[in-house]
Amino acid sequence: MTKPTLAERPAILAAKRQLKMARSTHAYVRGNTAKFYEWLDASPASRRVPQGPAIWICGDCHLGNLGPINDGGGKIAIQIRDLDQAVIGNPAHDLIRLGLSLATAARGSDLPGVTTAHMIEAMVTGYASAMADPANGDTGPEPDAVRSVKRRAIGRRWRHLAKERFATREPMIPLGDKFWPLERFERDALAELVTEPEVAALVLSLDEKDRDRTVRLVDAAYWMKGCSSLGLLRFAALVGLKNAKGRSDYALIDLKEATSPIAPAAKGAKMPKDEAIRVVEAARALSPHLGSRMVAARALDRSLFVRELSPQDLKLEVEQFSAGQAVKAAR
Repeated sequence: MTKPTLAERPAILAAKRQLKMARSTHAYVRGNTAKFYEWLDASPASRRVPQGPAIWICGDCHLGNLGPINDGGGKIAIQIRDLDQAVIGNPAHDLIRLGLSLATAARGSDLPGVTTAHMIEAMVTGYASAMADPANGDTGPEPDAVRSVKRRAIGRRWRHLAKERFATREPMIPLGDKFWPLERFERDALAELVTEPEVAALVLSLDEKDRDRTVRLVDAAYWMKGCSSLGLLRFAALVGLKNAKGRSDYALIDLKEATSPIAPAAKGAKMPKDEAIRVVEAARALSPHLGSRMVAARALDRSLFVRELSPQDLKLEVEQFSAGQAVKAAR
């Protein structure tokens, strides 16, 4: 298996990103946020895009960024999973981005062509309904496929996440195609980072029963994950929580570099200057289940956001749905 060095990473990541986007129209649209906003800006239709209130938006609201999220206490909700591009901006951009994602996903699947139009109609109807009565909180009946994903999420435990991510239940990260070896200075930086008060507090908060523990880095690797963000720093870290009796539990955390967003911000919008703090604030506003498990940090002269990975965190794919379910899910 390939185990790239630090110098080899950029070229491999660039090639992986191109390969992922070449798989389908949906993959290209999903992985190229910059091109989406270029298309939108160049389109004559952009003049007809309504100007909504300046609020936190996802900025990259495609289908793959939605899925069940665990609040840390066992409750599951379908929320936004990725806030890298989040800004205070026009909510219409999220609707257009999601609509394009739904359309390209439907066209690339086995769903009938007319389903695409029905999905977009249902999405707009659902959004309008929520805006008409924002305090209601009733999103209507869930399609069977969404309920199925949530049930599967509720039943997942650490052993499932370990098997899925590591193919092992042992406290280690096996190196291979997705997990690459770190340079010594990278590992040292992460070992120091996980003991910083805010990061350690996040890890310790995962176990309400016993917060009187010490936190240490057990293992870490560079994580080749995602598409549009390939090329940015990303690490998976296995953290040990040891109590006074010497018993250890483990938590898996995701550390990802935050950079300037491509999504356009509203004129005069006041957002944090630190990019990781921006992502965390957006997550707490838009996806509280996720935001409650995130903190901003700095390491290796980069702004990083740190989040605990829960076994219950999954994503939705249009292939999971029948035509009728896809329309209901779009709503």
